[in-house]
Amino acid sequence: MPRVKRGFKARHRRNKVLKAAKGFRGRHSKIYKTALVTLSRARQFAYRDRRARKRDFRKLWIVRINAAAREHGISYSQFMAGLHKAGIDLDRKVLAEMAVHDRAAFAKVASMVR
Repeated sequence: MPRVKRGFKARHRRNKVLKAAKGFRGRHSKIYKTALVTLSRARQFAYRDRRARKRDFRKLWIVRINAAAREHGISYSQFMAGLHKAGIDLDRKVLAEMAVHDRAAFAKVASMVR
């Protein structure tokens, strides 16, 4: 009885892993066993950091809004509370963008908040 060589299916599975591991350094992109381990770690980090990125951007926006608000003599928390009271529906992303690129518009918003 002839032996079973696995052939195409197994090779296809291994090549899929090695293709995904392109760009990794050294053996991590050449050897199936190490590539598999490294790839699984990379995917875990990618999953975790897709969520962390959202938190990081929110932190950045808050820092920028706070800095711009303090230039107009108001703290971040007072500024945000004033926005809600005034019924101005601008999210932090837009406010941060205004604080950096359109200072005049941010100044108008800050004056409406007071």
